[in-house]
Amino acid sequence: MFKLKKTLWILMTIAFSSLADAQSRRELNALQSPFSLPALSYAVEALEPVIDRETMSLHHGKHHQAYVDQLNKALGDNKLTLLDVLKRTREFPPAVRNNGGGHWNHAFFWTVMSPAEKSGAPSQKLEKDLIANFGSVEQFKAEFEKQALGIFGSGWAWLIRTTDGKLKITTTANQDNPLMDIAIEPGQPILALDVWEHAYYVNYRNKRADYVKNFWKIVNWAQVSKYHAEK
Repeated sequence: MFKLKKTLWILMTIAFSSLADAQSRRELNALQSPFSLPALSYAVEALEPVIDRETMSLHHGKHHQAYVDQLNKALGDNKLTLLDVLKRTREFPPAVRNNGGGHWNHAFFWTVMSPAEKSGAPSQKLEKDLIANFGSVEQFKAEFEKQALGIFGSGWAWLIRTTDGKLKITTTANQDNPLMDIAIEPGQPILALDVWEHAYYVNYRNKRADYVKNFWKIVNWAQVSKYHAEK
């Protein structure tokens, strides 16, 4: 029985890994309401010590689940894709904008992280574009950290591809994102960092700078490179 359970666990792990490998913005955007909480492709403790087990359990299982539940409640019988929700926030009450963004942002965020030993490095194409747009990968990281730390209160830091094809760092307040119809700086997300306090406060308390600096240790560069390559 133990061997059977172990075999099933291994198969499930492989399946989740395959789903993570296949993740694309297109697949995320095409999710249909009513929405559900996506499973993590790694264990809740897998990102330690950068992100602790308690934070991941609460962040994924409680906060993200609440966004999903409230979004479904706010949409009622409306049958929409997740991208429809983001592109039509002006038409809906604030609850749709806030919870629709919360759902998309977190579903995306989970995929751009991985255990430190699997973090890897940017693809050659992504590295080349980072150098072309920011001078070097290190300069990109420094600017990303600066903008993440410059967010007053709750929000997100993003690396996006703009409509003219350039890479740019931008930030959004609360649960807004660059795909929304109200985005000040629209673009296709490639990388995201959640700087709401619930994303780091259990472990880091008020030391947001340490959380932002340590984030690079768990960036899933293989997945980020796939988002970069996606049109």
